[in-house]
Amino acid sequence: MPVKIRLQRHGKKGKPYYWIVAADSRSKRDGKYLEKLGAYNPNTNPATVELDVDGAVKWLQNGAQPTDTAKNLLSYKGALLKNHLAGGVRKGALTEEQAEAKFTAWLEEKANKIQAKADGLSEAEAKAKAEALAAEKAVNEARIAAAAPVVEEEVAEDAAPEEAKASNEEE
Repeated sequence: MPVKIRLQRHGKKGKPYYWIVAADSRSKRDGKYLEKLGAYNPNTNPATVELDVDGAVKWLQNGAQPTDTAKNLLSYKGALLKNHLAGGVRKGALTEEQAEAKFTAWLEEKANKIQAKADGLSEAEAKAKAEALAAEKAVNEARIAAAAPVVEEEVAEDAAPEEAKASNEEE
């Protein structure tokens, strides 16, 4: 039975959400699957990927072929690297401890990159909010400045008739 690791679409129109599954290649896209390996949400920034790395490696070692997008997601989470390191252990090029050390070092580096991107996005968002607030303040100050002379003229006009009444009463 040819097995593929692929995405199963869920979610609503315009807001996709995917499950990463191991399925028979002959089954429908959203049909029956053998095992759910994780989930992928492209709606968040950065995209959220949850993956059972050990389960994916097990399927890869048993001959499952990932689709292009699934391959990118497996690579993003390190499943392909772990599979590669496991092949090195089987051949005797690495020990289990060395392979695990390489994998954990890679995971830490990847987590730092993701955190840096998230921090950069939050800084950009904060900067955009500050600029919008400054622009809004400038617009409000311009409105206040434009309305101030009109108010002073109205006060002067109101005072003028009272002076005229006072002068008429004196006469």
